[in-house]
Formats: sequence, C-alpha cells, structure tokens
Amino acid sequence: MDGYTTRSQLAHKFRFTVRVMRSSLDLSSKSIARPTFTGIVAVSLAAVGAALVSQHMFAMQPCPWCILQRLIFLAIALIGAMGMLWRGGTGRIVSGSLIVMFALAGAACAVWQHFVATKSSCSFTLADKIISRYLKIDSVLPAVFEARATCADAAINLFGVPYEFWSLALFAAIAVAAGLCVGAARK
Repeated sequence: MDGYTTRSQLAHKFRFTVRVMRSSLDLSSKSIARPTFTGIVAVSLAAVGAALVSQHMFAMQPCPWCILQRLIFLAIALIGAMGMLWRGGTGRIVSGSLIVMFALAGAACAVWQHFVATKSSCSFTLADKIISRYLKIDSVLPAVFEARATCADAAINLFGVPYEFWSLALFAAIAVAAGLCVGAARK
C-alpha cells in the first residue's frame, strides 16, 4: 500500500473490476444466442460449401459417410436458423440441444469413417442406407448427395490432416458453442 489507498478503497476497486469483467463476458442467453446460432449456421454451410468445392473443383469424390456428414451439417444449419428466429429461452434450449445431438452424431460419423469405414468396405453401411434407402436424397440431388467413392478411396488429407478430422473438429466446436447457448438459456 502506498499510504493513500485504504483497504476499503482496494476492495471497492476490486469489486468494480470484477463487475466490469462480468459485464464484458456476459454469457446471458440474450447476448450470445443470436451471434452463436448465426456462427453455427455459417460454419455448417461453409463446411458443406468446402466439401462441394473439393468434390467439383478438385475431383475429391465423396463416400457415403462424407455425404451423411454433409446432411448433418445441413440439418445443423437449419436448426441453427430456427434458433436464430425462435425468441425466448425455450427456443434456445430446444435449438441448442438439437444442435448438440446432431453435432455429436456427426462427430461419431467422422470417427467411424476414419477408424472403421476406411479399413473396410463402406457400401451398404448405415450411412449408405440412410442416404439411398430411407431418404433417397442421392437420387433427388446427385451432384450434392451421391456417394461416388468408397471410404478407402475418399481418405484424403488436407494439410496433413485427414478430411474427416476437419469435420470432427467442426462438429466438436459446434457442439461446444450450442452447449454454451443451452447453458446460458437455463440460467
């Protein structure tokens, strides 16, 4: 102490600093929900856009697990848009929880693709059944949703990292961001 500052003045300065820090790091659901959902939508659409550029400009043909991850990114973008528009804590909790579930499913797809599907045939797996048999989306938009390679053929690295790990990282980041929205809305 310099003689001019008393303990009560120091305590007051400390409390003021803590209040300023809390207000600048405001994690209330109103302050982070819209920007977070907007970011989730943007990242999800960018991931699908990057996959389409890789496919059509660089001839990196997708496997069924790649296509399923595209579908999950699009579902996350749609739910994120719903979260941006749905006002109130309930909307944030529902949207954020759905995004977390889809992001975890996407992460599981990426892990399965890397550790299992690339080591064996990925034909007639769950991903193939969802795309071709149940949703039949590959026949509606084949340029976007048709699997054109096996998982072993589609195993490509980008900057030394397997493509599916990039997807895994995005799914993990999306799950964390959506989880923060859910947690903030529950307060």
